[in-house]
Amino acid sequence: MRSTQRPKEVTISIEKPKSFCGIFGIYGIEDASHYVYYGLNALQHRGQEATGIVTRHRFGETTFFNVHKNIGLVADVFKDENILTDVLKGDAAIGHNRYSTTGSAESSKNVQPIVVNYRNGNLAIAHNGNLTNSHRLREELTAGGTIFQTTTDTEIILHLVAKSQKETIVEQVYEALQKVSGAFSLVILSDSQLIVARDPYGFRPLALGKLGDAFVVASETCAFDVIGAKYLRDVLPGEIIVIDDYVIRTGELKSIFLPDIPAKSRHCIFEYIYFSRPDSKIFGESVDKVRRKIGKSLAEESPVENDEDEKLVVISVPDSSNTATLGYVSQSQKMGIKAKFEIGLIRSHYIGRTFIQPSQNSREIKVKMKFNTVRGVLKGRKVVIVDDSIVRGTTSKQLVKLIREAEPSEVHFRVSSPPIMHPCYYGMDFPSEEELFASQMDGDVEKMRKELNVDSLAYLSLEKLLDSVPRDGKKEYCTACFSGSYPTPVDVSSKEEFEANIHEARP
Repeated sequence: MRSTQRPKEVTISIEKPKSFCGIFGIYGIEDASHYVYYGLNALQHRGQEATGIVTRHRFGETTFFNVHKNIGLVADVFKDENILTDVLKGDAAIGHNRYSTTGSAESSKNVQPIVVNYRNGNLAIAHNGNLTNSHRLREELTAGGTIFQTTTDTEIILHLVAKSQKETIVEQVYEALQKVSGAFSLVILSDSQLIVARDPYGFRPLALGKLGDAFVVASETCAFDVIGAKYLRDVLPGEIIVIDDYVIRTGELKSIFLPDIPAKSRHCIFEYIYFSRPDSKIFGESVDKVRRKIGKSLAEESPVENDEDEKLVVISVPDSSNTATLGYVSQSQKMGIKAKFEIGLIRSHYIGRTFIQPSQNSREIKVKMKFNTVRGVLKGRKVVIVDDSIVRGTTSKQLVKLIREAEPSEVHFRVSSPPIMHPCYYGMDFPSEEELFASQMDGDVEKMRKELNVDSLAYLSLEKLLDSVPRDGKKEYCTACFSGSYPTPVDVSSKEEFEANIHEARP
């Protein structure tokens, strides 16, 4: 008898760490929403769950805020071009791509930018990062009569601004940001200003650029390239930049700094390892250049030797590991190893975000829908797989199994980051320690090797990683996911709430 039960649709998740958000803002140009749209498309990799744009439109003496946002990809949410031309009018705009952290992924209320109207006028905010004292602040605000419309930590910042007794919006933002802890890169749009802010540690990237007379800000410079904007510099840790009509006329930026800025930044090192696009510049450096250096360091530290007459086939897990793999191969060749970069895994870019889950072998089907092997490249060869990270290990095991089916002579696994042992509270969706592959194995690489069923396994050491990234007297990195050393205090209640939301957001 035929079953009438509808197959379950599930979201494809190929077990990679997710960057929580991408933000974009522009001030002082007609049809501002068009530029934000293209910028958000370039930043789609930073968040695929939801997207939104808010514009400021002046009509006579009246200022309007127009908003369009929804769950889905940028191209889907704004597929009707009339939204940009007829609805989102204005000469200033901010936009946001979301991957949920604090707040349910399913609620459309949590889609940013968030817009309010209060005593000083209209206000819209978009946030990349995660607050580590959100639970305590939410409880305090709720006890004081604040009514929350969303479950995001971003709304906390809005309420702190609205409750401030300071006179100007800039003063209110300045006061509010002194009360929050953790990671935040912000774009805030008011009736007369675009306010840009970054936390004192500079956890998440935020770049400043210019397009004609207009100023633009974005999580990564790849968003500038698509619209032809010129990169000027990064927004500095703890800096609040105010862009208004005067700045557009004169080109003279105005900024203030939050108090108690640490002597050294704590940039998220995983932006270099995985999150950011290789064609971007973050933290003032080329991602491609840094990622190649990381791959070279991996080869120096953990080479795979071969016989004189044997060619070593090195493959990446596309697309995020491509650049590090090139570095690995380049350094291997310099060391006299006959290594060659080959396309051994083909990644499908056209499967969409969901599929019908069959009754069995669903995990294998997920991987095979995303990847397939080039058997002629792998058969009978000694193969090195280079990947940027291993989170839960389930996908890595399935990839190894898939490659083994192509009958290589040996399979070696190299990871261009240290073992991920701890969750992140600053803007990555690394889960609790109990769910992390390396933590489950107590950091024992030999146990992990056996679990993955590879001939050898090696991670890049934390020391070698830090030697591979640009550093100076002020530029340092957050490595908490590897070391467990968190730069800021994290409320226990916020930890529990954060991990519960991360777990809930996954299929």
